[in-house]
Formats: sequence, structure tokens, C-alpha cells
Amino acid sequence: MDSITNLIWHDGKLLGIDWTVWKIVGWLGNAIFFSRFIVQWYATEKRKQVVVPQAFWWLSLVGSLTLLCYSIHKRDSVFIAAYAFTWIPYIRSLMIHRQHKAAHTSCAGCGKKIPPQSNYCPNCGGKVV
Repeated sequence: MDSITNLIWHDGKLLGIDWTVWKIVGWLGNAIFFSRFIVQWYATEKRKQVVVPQAFWWLSLVGSLTLLCYSIHKRDSVFIAAYAFTWIPYIRSLMIHRQHKAAHTSCAGCGKKIPPQSNYCPNCGGKVV
């Protein structure tokens, strides 16, 4: 039991890590960035088809920008280069999502929003004029 305690807390460090505000920022960025995979996996399993929800892109953007801030603070050129431009496709995906959502129309039969270029309403099955 004592050896397990030493692995968790040793020399005043939790898990052997010297915790600072910037270390917390780095770990937070990793956690946010990783969580997007859980969100995407859950959405895909729920619909039984590959789905990339809007939350995935938001988590990608926030996580990558947080990791970029951390890497700039650490002055790690490899880490900076890895996250310097990842935000571009994330923002573009969010823009496309917003445009697609705005292009939805209301079904004349049931009044619910339907995807653009739909021939039939997925809610009530009515033909879209």
C-alpha cells in the first residue's frame, strides 16, 4: 500500500508532476482536446452512423487553442508548429455547420425543420414541395 501511495504522492508532487498554473493549462487543453473523441463516438453510436457533431468542432477549437497557448508559454517549437494552424479547419467546419443549419426550411405538413434539398420530411414523411 505504501508503494502505491508513493506512486501517487511523492516528494510533494501529485503523480510525480510539479503542478503549476501552466501545467494545469496544458493538461486542461489535453483533456478538452481528448473529450471531442468521446463526444464523436457517442454521437456515432447513438445514430448508428458516423456523425461529427458541432460540439466536436468546438472542443477541437478550444482544446487546440489552449494547447497552443501552453506550447507558446513553454517555447516548444515542435508543439507550437503542431497547433499553430489547427484552428483553421475547426472554424471553417463551424461556419459550414452554421450555414447548413440556416439553410433548413420548415415542413408544410408538420412545421419541423428539414434539411436543405430534402424530397421528403424525415419527421412526418410528407413530400416537400
